[in-house]
Amino acid sequence: MAKAFWVTAPCEGSIASADLRHEQPVSPTAQWARVRTLYTGISRGTESLVYRGLVPESEYQSMRAPFQEGSFPFPVKYGYANVGTVVEGSDQLLGREVFSLFPHQDEFELPEAALIPLPDGLPAERAVLAANMETAINGLWDGAPRVGDRIAIVGLGVVGMLVAWMASRIPGTRVTALDINPERGLVAERLGVDFATSLEHDDHDLVIHASGHPDGLATALNLCGQEATLIEMSWYGEQAVPAPLGQAFHSRRLTIRSSQVGQLHPDQRPRWSHRTRMELALNLLQEPVLDHLITGESPFEQLPKVMHSLAGQSQDSSLPKAEDTLCHRIVY
Repeated sequence: MAKAFWVTAPCEGSIASADLRHEQPVSPTAQWARVRTLYTGISRGTESLVYRGLVPESEYQSMRAPFQEGSFPFPVKYGYANVGTVVEGSDQLLGREVFSLFPHQDEFELPEAALIPLPDGLPAERAVLAANMETAINGLWDGAPRVGDRIAIVGLGVVGMLVAWMASRIPGTRVTALDINPERGLVAERLGVDFATSLEHDDHDLVIHASGHPDGLATALNLCGQEATLIEMSWYGEQAVPAPLGQAFHSRRLTIRSSQVGQLHPDQRPRWSHRTRMELALNLLQEPVLDHLITGESPFEQLPKVMHSLAGQSQDSSLPKAEDTLCHRIVY
């Protein structure tokens, strides 16, 4: 048995036992490996919705994490940003640091095909950003930015920051990252991205919304230029979202497109797989500047209190608060 973090009721969680081997349909000849966890990352937006019990019943299946145990709403073992060391396995993986889409658990066994070795030079501490980077890659694939595009990113959590950072590296682009929290500007500046708390320009070719708040969607629509595309990367759970589709929405002939990392973009699907997309994400994390996206860390034993605080349920000043947190790293 291993120890894992379980969400047991709305805004309640605890560390309890879990099976060491995650059983799933695999070939009888599949090679299994045992991984000892070094770090996990909290995907704050999605995991807070799970923790608060806000996953809509209609999405119970589509929102399952790859190696989730239990079922929505509770109890459930949920998460997908795990970096560990292979302590038992084939010669190719034994002793290697690997990333997997596994929840918060101190040790586990998976088929080796589900483990992705970290590229040379990538610190394990930074690799917890891989799932967020994969989501950001998929969002940019959906948006298909071009050389010289005027791009706005609304909402600067980890995914929004990564989208802005990558978009700003496309030659000739004018990229502006927006968030109502001025503290986000300090991180954006370190990433070399222009920051604003508000913006008057309505000439953008591409707008990407990642704030997770309906007001952010309204802001994003107002920033769209004629026949622009808005990529909606936020997931709202059960929250009703009023979309302001009056005013200039029709006269500008705007397009709103959803982006969800569970699916590959149709244009990429013939040549890419989920694994090769994740390998790309890990390689893109080689830049040391991305360490600024990790705003704190806590030991595994404190994870129940940390999740409670990130969901806005704690007044303990020693714990991380949602408004101050990008990626919070858990240390094993």
